[in-house]
Amino acid sequence: MTERLPAGDTSPLDRDTPAPETPPARERSDAARNRARVLAAAERLFATTDARQVTMEDIARAAGVGRATLYRRYPDPASIAVALLDEHERRLQEHILRGEPPLGPGASPADRLAAFYAASVTLLEDHLHLALGAEVGQARFAAGAYGFWRAHVRVLLAEAGVPDPDAAADTALAPLAPDLYRFQRHTAGLSKERLVTSLTWLARRLTTT
Repeated sequence: MTERLPAGDTSPLDRDTPAPETPPARERSDAARNRARVLAAAERLFATTDARQVTMEDIARAAGVGRATLYRRYPDPASIAVALLDEHERRLQEHILRGEPPLGPGASPADRLAAFYAASVTLLEDHLHLALGAEVGQARFAAGAYGFWRAHVRVLLAEAGVPDPDAAADTALAPLAPDLYRFQRHTAGLSKERLVTSLTWLARRLTTT
C-alpha cells in the first residue's frame, strides 16, 4: 500500500500524487458474500488457533466454500491474514500521516516515536492473532506495512540526528515483531503497560544523540 504525507513533511514518502487509477470492476454480489464469509471464518480461526497451523482447507470448511473458490482470491492463509490486518494498519497509518501530535506531525521525534510504539503495541494487543498469521519471519519484511513503518521511523531518527538512520530503523522496529510480542505477553507474562513504558524509554534513547 502507498501512503502520502502532507506537503511540507520531510518524509521520503512525500511524492507527487499519481494519476488516479482506473476504478476496479464492481464485485459480484455472490463473490462479495463469499469474500465476507471467508474473512469472517478466517478471523475466528486465527483468533482461536495458532495462526501458523491454520490451513486453507480449514478456512474453506469453516467458511462453507470450496477450496477452488478460496484459491481464486487468496493463495495461502497468510494472504487472508494480511487482508484482515490491512484495515487496522491503514487506520494507524492515517493517524501518523494526518492525525494530532504526538502520533501525527508536529511533535518532537522522541515524542512521535514513543507514540508510534504505544499505538503499535495496542495494534498488536488487539490483533496479535492476525499479525502472527501475516507478519512472522521473512513475511514481516515483505509486508507493505513494514515499509511504511520503516520509512516513518527512519525519518524520525534522521530528524533526531542519528548517524545512520537506515540501519537504525530496523533495529527500532525489532521490538514490535509479532512473535516477540507474543513471547513477552504470553510466555514472559509482561503487561502491555510495562512494554509501553519500556518502549517509551527506548524511544528517548534512540533519539538522543
